[in-house]
Amino acid sequence: MSELRKLGAFTPARVGLARAGTSIGTGAQIEFQLDHALARDAVHARLDVGEVLAGVARLKLEGVALRSAVDAGPAERQTYLRRPDLGRRLGASSVELLQRRSLSPDVVFVVADGLSALAVERHAMPLLSAVLSGINPIWKVGPVCVVSQGRVAVGDEIGERLGARAVVMLIGERPGLSAADSLGVYITWGPRVGRTDSERNCISNVRGEGLGYAEAAGQIVEVLEAARREGMTGVALGSVARRPFIA
Repeated sequence: MSELRKLGAFTPARVGLARAGTSIGTGAQIEFQLDHALARDAVHARLDVGEVLAGVARLKLEGVALRSAVDAGPAERQTYLRRPDLGRRLGASSVELLQRRSLSPDVVFVVADGLSALAVERHAMPLLSAVLSGINPIWKVGPVCVVSQGRVAVGDEIGERLGARAVVMLIGERPGLSAADSLGVYITWGPRVGRTDSERNCISNVRGEGLGYAEAAGQIVEVLEAARREGMTGVALGSVARRPFIA
């Protein structure tokens, strides 16, 4: 057991926990209950769209506030959790807003609350700033779309309606019992409604105790360049690129 406990210095996972009879120790049980509460709070938290848009403005980019097809109201979060399909499509007013635009950018960055608004509020803007510092200047960047009650696939519709060549989705990941603020990144070439998860690349666990902003930004830029060169993302890109990208 002592060897197992040494692993605690290298991972936040619960390994080698002390026991009291057939149960874990009181301290470990209290920590578990706290982490469970933090995860639940992260799932139900509301994204501060105004603050995210302010962050976008500080990066000297245009920001657009959008909503998924989940109807606004006091029960919107419950609807979002129970109806993932609604979170994958835009609401009617957001569709109308994008229809008035004809931009055809090379890449559109989409920021969505997902299952952890906390992750977005903490990490989305620092990561986006790092990406913009490293991206090739030839990329034409479209408006940053901030989506309330959004799922990963809503980025496909946004990218399609804006005529983007690629979409990069920054979204709060499902909280775990060791991380309630993990940000995920999904990159899709040729976004359109109906794209599958195997057609996009994922970069996960962006946060202070996980993947750092600089390293994550470097991976995003690398995937974008490979996607432009090969005209694809996802599993297909991993089979032809110099190294196997995560899909």
